[in-house]
Amino acid sequence: MITIGILRAVFPRVEAHKLQLFAIWFGRYCEEYQINDNKRQAAFFAQIGHESGDLRWMAEIWGPTAQQMRYERPTTLAASLGNTEAGDGSRFRGRGLIQITGRANYTEASIALSVDFVGQPALLQRPQYAVQSACWWWKNRGLNEIADIDTEDSFKAMTKKINGGLNGYPDRLARWMRLREVFKLD
Repeated sequence: MITIGILRAVFPRVEAHKLQLFAIWFGRYCEEYQINDNKRQAAFFAQIGHESGDLRWMAEIWGPTAQQMRYERPTTLAASLGNTEAGDGSRFRGRGLIQITGRANYTEASIALSVDFVGQPALLQRPQYAVQSACWWWKNRGLNEIADIDTEDSFKAMTKKINGGLNGYPDRLARWMRLREVFKLD
């Protein structure tokens, strides 16, 4: 069970009112999506802590940067994300705690969660949907099973599934190592 005390240990610099806002949703959706033991929670919170900047960013900051311009058609990355219309890169930028990105992923999340994220992308920035979409995405991509392996190699594999590479890996790894202590895995 996710409590305010656990969240305080996971996100020590986050204000109490924000932790309370998120606690109910973490409690509900971590259980529903079986992110419910110490190995899974340490890995999950390390990854979303990095992706969201400790619950600060529910949407990717849009430059656009050179990388973000690759989200726009006619690039290969845009095609793989299902971005078919002009402006889809920005419209379907990373949102939620795990930064779901691209029209195809928004469509998949919309169908799975019965919420119109394609028509209303900003819904993924609300705490309920930010948490639910991250938990759903995590379970749907088999990350619980990878977290169960509980090695640095498995954590690296998770990072690649989430990010498509190893962007921010030193921070992700440092978070995971700290959370392994919080969740008493050492």
